[in-house]
Amino acid sequence: MICWPSLSKRIESTMNRLDLTELKGSIGYTYRDEKLLIQALTHTSYANELRINKLGSYERLEFLGDAVLEMVSSDFFYHTCPDEPEGRLTTMRASAVCEQALAITARDLNLGEYIRFGKGEENSGGRHRESILSDVVEAIIGSIYLDGGIEPAKRFILRYVLNDLDKKQLFYDAKTKLQEYLMAHEMGSPEYRLVSEQGPEHDKSFSVELWVDGKRISCGDGHSKKAAQQEAAKKALEALYQ
Repeated sequence: MICWPSLSKRIESTMNRLDLTELKGSIGYTYRDEKLLIQALTHTSYANELRINKLGSYERLEFLGDAVLEMVSSDFFYHTCPDEPEGRLTTMRASAVCEQALAITARDLNLGEYIRFGKGEENSGGRHRESILSDVVEAIIGSIYLDGGIEPAKRFILRYVLNDLDKKQLFYDAKTKLQEYLMAHEMGSPEYRLVSEQGPEHDKSFSVELWVDGKRISCGDGHSKKAAQQEAAKKALEALYQ
């Protein structure tokens, strides 16, 4: 059983080693309990190293933030797109809050710089992993909701998540969008070539090149072949829409 006073002291001790002034200014919210922000930035690997168990990491806050994000984004698309059917609204919401879109939000806020990692996760590139970055965005939403309620959480979501939607929605199922673009412009079919595979079985990294009409267009990396292909397609779309 976790001793909550002990957990609180350990999290509080890490606060003294963090300078969150710039991040708090970017978030635009003043916490009553700043330990919630610290927890939202704490990866399980770091929590394990401090022996504060997973309950000291961002996982529970991420769970809560995911639910808040779904509710706010559903309300947003329902009211801003009154003529769209349910199926289209679902697709629009999914594209706006997908992993890649939330990772863009994380990078806009420079969250990767503040996440607390254990040494192993730090060394394996966790600070730049989109799945972790997106989780932390949801955890921050959860922390704001717990600390101040739905209104400040909604303001954060509208300002940082449901913004620049044309760019973010572009990367939802990037492979499909690229395929549609190439077909519409009669540019040939994409070919994804696996060029490298590294790391142990439980933590592999794949590199994939995207070729179109005999030309190398882009390269993507990921912890699965599918993720690497999506990354390569995303980079191609970025170049096409610049």
